Amino acid sequence: MIVIGVVGLPGSGKGEFSNIATKMDIPVVVMGDVVRKALDDAGLKRTDLNMGEMSRHLRAGLGMDGLAKLTIPDIEDKDSDLVVVDGIRGDSEVELYRDHFDNFCLVSIESSFESRLKRMGTRGRSDDTADEESLRRRDERETGWGLGRAFKMADFRIENEGSLDDFSEKVILTIKNIRSRV
Repeated sequence: MIVIGVVGLPGSGKGEFSNIATKMDIPVVVMGDVVRKALDDAGLKRTDLNMGEMSRHLRAGLGMDGLAKLTIPDIEDKDSDLVVVDGIRGDSEVELYRDHFDNFCLVSIESSFESRLKRMGTRGRSDDTADEESLRRRDERETGWGLGRAFKMADFRIENEGSLDDFSEKVILTIKNIRSRV
């Protein structure tokens, strides 16, 4: 099984990468779903603040790679030769996936602050931030989990500054490239 991890700052295009993979009949495991389930189980709303606090809580209890640990059974349950993992936030998660899966590749989605802020203002998720200060705080929080170090570990990089069609082409080519190399 090939596992493609996707790392990126909020609003960079990780979700779009996953949507494109889904259209290619590739199963996707979303790391944020672990946090959303924990919020639902605790009876808390899915806000940015609650997502951040629950992520901190889970990492404090399970380790910095805790969310990755919780997703491994779901990844292994997929009946596919290729699975995408959306939402890697730190180098500890990358290290765990690389140790656990023989064929793990990390793709970094890179996008400017301005492009990300614009996207987050239009996509309508309950955990989105709509102003500059909130996005800066969220970036700082997620960078504190080792996101910057994870970016440096990427095997492939995709710049997401153009149209959705341009981004889709880059994603499809990257996935095909990964499949052909393994």
